[in-house]
Amino acid sequence: MSSSRKPPSLDAGGPPSPSLPPLAGGGGRFAVSGATPEPGGFGSSGDSPSPRRGEGRGGGLTPSHGGATRTTCAYCGVGCGVIASPDGQGGATIAGDPDHPANFGRLCSKGSALGETLGLDGRLLTPQVGGVEASWDAALDLVADRFRETIAEHGPDSVAFYVSGQFLTEDYYVANKLMKGFIGSANIDTNSRLCMASSVAGHKRAFGEDVVPGTYADLEEAELIVLTGSNLAWCHPVLHQRVQAGGAKVVVIDPRRTVTADGADMHLALRPGSDVALWSGLLGHLFGEGCIDLDFAAHVEGMAGAASAPTLAQVAAATGLTKQELRAFYALWTRTEKVVSVYSQGVNQAADGTDRVNAILDCHLATGRIGKSGCGPFSVTGQPNAMGGREVGGLANMLAAHLDLENAAHREAVQGFWASPAIADKQGLKAVDLFRACADGRVKALWIMCTNPAVSMPEADAVRAAIRNVPFVVVSDIEAETDTVRLADVALPATGWGEKDGTVTNSERRISRQRAFLPAPGEAMDDWRIIAEVGKRMGWAEAFGWSCAAEVFDEWTRMTALSRDFGKVLDLTALEGCDYDAMAPVMWPVGGPERLFADGAFPRGKGQILAPRMGEMPLRDRRHPFTLNTGRVRDHWHTMTRTGRSAKLSLHIAEPFVEVHPADAAALGIAPAGLVRIASAHGAMIARAQVTDRVARGQLFAPIHWTGETASTARVDALVEGRVDPVSGQPALKGMAVEIKALAPAWYGFCVSTARPAADTLYWARARTAAGWQMELAGAETPGDWVAFARDLCGVEAEAVTVLDATKGIARVALIADGRLAGALFAAREPVALSRPHLRDALGEGGAEVLAGRPGNGMPDPGPVVCACFGVGVNTIVTAVAEQGLVSVEEIGAALKAGTNCGACRPELAALIAPRAVAAE
Repeated sequence: MSSSRKPPSLDAGGPPSPSLPPLAGGGGRFAVSGATPEPGGFGSSGDSPSPRRGEGRGGGLTPSHGGATRTTCAYCGVGCGVIASPDGQGGATIAGDPDHPANFGRLCSKGSALGETLGLDGRLLTPQVGGVEASWDAALDLVADRFRETIAEHGPDSVAFYVSGQFLTEDYYVANKLMKGFIGSANIDTNSRLCMASSVAGHKRAFGEDVVPGTYADLEEAELIVLTGSNLAWCHPVLHQRVQAGGAKVVVIDPRRTVTADGADMHLALRPGSDVALWSGLLGHLFGEGCIDLDFAAHVEGMAGAASAPTLAQVAAATGLTKQELRAFYALWTRTEKVVSVYSQGVNQAADGTDRVNAILDCHLATGRIGKSGCGPFSVTGQPNAMGGREVGGLANMLAAHLDLENAAHREAVQGFWASPAIADKQGLKAVDLFRACADGRVKALWIMCTNPAVSMPEADAVRAAIRNVPFVVVSDIEAETDTVRLADVALPATGWGEKDGTVTNSERRISRQRAFLPAPGEAMDDWRIIAEVGKRMGWAEAFGWSCAAEVFDEWTRMTALSRDFGKVLDLTALEGCDYDAMAPVMWPVGGPERLFADGAFPRGKGQILAPRMGEMPLRDRRHPFTLNTGRVRDHWHTMTRTGRSAKLSLHIAEPFVEVHPADAAALGIAPAGLVRIASAHGAMIARAQVTDRVARGQLFAPIHWTGETASTARVDALVEGRVDPVSGQPALKGMAVEIKALAPAWYGFCVSTARPAADTLYWARARTAAGWQMELAGAETPGDWVAFARDLCGVEAEAVTVLDATKGIARVALIADGRLAGALFAAREPVALSRPHLRDALGEGGAEVLAGRPGNGMPDPGPVVCACFGVGVNTIVTAVAEQGLVSVEEIGAALKAGTNCGACRPELAALIAPRAVAAE
């Protein structure tokens, strides 16, 4: 089927969508709401570049029907279409867009909760210089002057930009134009280096260009889908539903047993770091079985490399898999014509990530399983515009329009198009090296935009110190307080999702519009405009004189003529002069085929098989005998600056944790729900122990999301060594050597509070609730006065009702204000067992009766939330299964709605119902 046809099984579920005209290009148009932006920059009058929220804003694009706006989700690279209906109070109702070809109306839990993340609490609303409010003119003049002075004294390579895959393409384009074409350095890199650089490098080596050859429709048309290094059910739930809709056999390759693996036909729990061996062995098997496509082989070089493929015994020794498991996987891949191999961060985030990518691509190139319906390798991205950033040269080793920094003709063409005074002539500093250059003094002026490297970079503690070492630091962000904003000399308020206007490109090369449906708050300004204003002040007013995002996009589309002229696939020229307001989602090459390379026409002339050798295993030593894997949880994203605003999204998992195998836990005296300290040579963290056989012995898993804002000591990237792939420069975030030890706090605690709680204890983790906040705690010393401690913790002066038993080590304090619960603290010598959902619900409503810790007689306890979309707890599900005789996930959905929206909880529902379902058979 074509990629624009709606899969039948995606028709039902999710919140209802507002009635809107069909998309333009599939029909329909959008109208402009508000005044048209004035051309030019900002004069000496000090006019605010952006009016305050509620005063109106030019460029807000909405459909001409009902005040709703079609836009694109702010999260992962799936690029789901969203319909936002402003509520008139700064928020919006969110629904999936049934006409968008990425999701056909489906949204995951994070996308569904976008409306809960739009408040102004904690927003950076005015420029800050030295922590003091300043005018835009003063701040921008200072930034321009300091960068210009630094360049004049130390050269263009003494300055650097670090940007983000959450940038819109227009933001990315302007930043790269300023740095590479006018400053004349390639010292601009992006947090996409941390997630997709190895895929970029692998594509370029194999194809001659960074191109994903397939489409999402292939997920429904495949007969076999291999998910490698991808927990698709949690990290890309909408794509996971499309996989399930197609009915293909599914193989999951992952050292950890994830919820995705739970629902697969085969799970290969290979040893960390052995991916190249597994895929190289498959390549050798394909040659040995005569499964090479000889016609397609005429378009591919390097076929002889398969001769050096490892034997089955060698693969088994490297991967830890049995020969039987390997034979079964290899036979399945070999005999199935329509195979899609989906890979993500588990492949890319490794010291041999590029080789892992090429080992996967090799198998598809050798068999001609590429560019055809239901076939091909498929890189799925973790950020909403990782692909768009790559298009415009967002990485330090690229030029815009997929052109090459090392190619003199490409450099000349780009400089000619920009009419720029300079052009970067060598690769810039990639992310890890960029911050090392900050540490050793080579970078003297740094501008960080739309990202939080003090948390997300490897060796995060060292990165924090490196940023402090830079003489002049600028940070553009929407948040007033992040680990990185605190390090800024100048903080610039940027617009966020729902306020800014531009384009993003998803994992299948589909460009979609992000449209503004809210006015900019305070004095916040679009990132592209902030950068352009600095460019003007540095002396290049004409080159940076766009009046709106549409003009930036139009310049970018015209630039892709260079890509086309140099034989690249990227081509957006058909969009030149398009109706930007009404632009429908469209794949590139615009006007060309959706699937690529089936005819063997590669940008480099021929495809290339690399046949890489088996890669490097994760490091371990006597002091650090465990391998730590990192990743995401279902309902949070990145460093939670957005998802952390939603109470709903913290219901499933509200604190940092580490998965430990039961045998390792027993050997080290680690109790379930106890606290542990995980340490490497570079840093340490404290988290809750989750004892589970989802990880193998000697392996640990911890999520990446917690920061100094949400937990005391849980920045997992502080532990990660800055080892990088030598080809891509992408750091190895998936396998670091660590030790783990049980902690013995004097007490454990849990609190709820209507005010934001603050603690200075051994451990704490804070999350929002519907009526306030919750916090998990532990202390090294027992407070002498639990009531005073509770009042200080909750920030509430209120009447205290207590249950205190020093002998048993129990303390329960309820803080009652005006007859309602303003805060409560429960403490004990062991991890506190109580009904957290009950206490969250009682906040602001109940009274001293909450000291029981559980609902009263006749009041149900829903238990821990399984379905975040509809707030359905495990006890509610188990009770309904037993009382109503439910025997399928579909029956649970019909009875409770659980699992009927994003579907990410369906594997957990299946696990809950498994015994009854088996009995029913």
